[in-house]
Amino acid sequence: MKTIAALAALLISATAFATPLQGEVLEVRDAAPYTYLRLKTAEGETWAAVTAAPVKKGERVTIQNPAVMQNFESKSLKKTFDKIVFGSLADPNAPTAAAKSAPHGTMGGAATAAPAAAAPVIKVAKASGSDARTVAEVVGGKSALKDKPVSLRGQVVKANLGIMGKNWFHVQDGSGSAGAGTNDILVTSKDVAAVGDVVSIKGTVRTDVKVGPGYEYAVLIENATLQK
Repeated sequence: MKTIAALAALLISATAFATPLQGEVLEVRDAAPYTYLRLKTAEGETWAAVTAAPVKKGERVTIQNPAVMQNFESKSLKKTFDKIVFGSLADPNAPTAAAKSAPHGTMGGAATAAPAAAAPVIKVAKASGSDARTVAEVVGGKSALKDKPVSLRGQVVKANLGIMGKNWFHVQDGSGSAGAGTNDILVTSKDVAAVGDVVSIKGTVRTDVKVGPGYEYAVLIENATLQK
């Protein structure tokens, strides 16, 4: 039952992450590799963390692909947040999809904001070392790599934080084929990253992983360390 409940939470979280978080910056704390922001939102105050950025008090910001993490400890700030939102800071000058498609950025006479698009996948240079692999090489060579350590570099394209005691990331590096399912690898870690981050990953390849009814993964990288 606990596993099913956790999986249900994963599905709920994935839905919640689709809505960008917007608010006024009340406080800024810089602690590499993140900038921590205390925001005033329509739902009340909340803390958020984005990749280090020059943000000023009083600005209004939009955080794309938000993911909530409970009881997160920032060792650099020596502070534990009961709840904090991780995500990527939207470019305030970038037009929304609605603005691009409708005259003067309006639809039906009212200004609209389209949901944030996923970060475009970039071509990421392969990691170095004897155990270095691309995403496609891990997926395609899963049988030979089973239970072996690997290193790779890639871009986080989806993040679910604090599920079943782990953070779950989908990572791509520009290798492989979406049609063949070789362009994306699931990574579990205690470390935190946001959608759009390019990270170096070290972990163990697992195959045929079952985490509950209907949730089976042919291959993933388990208990990985992530470094930017």
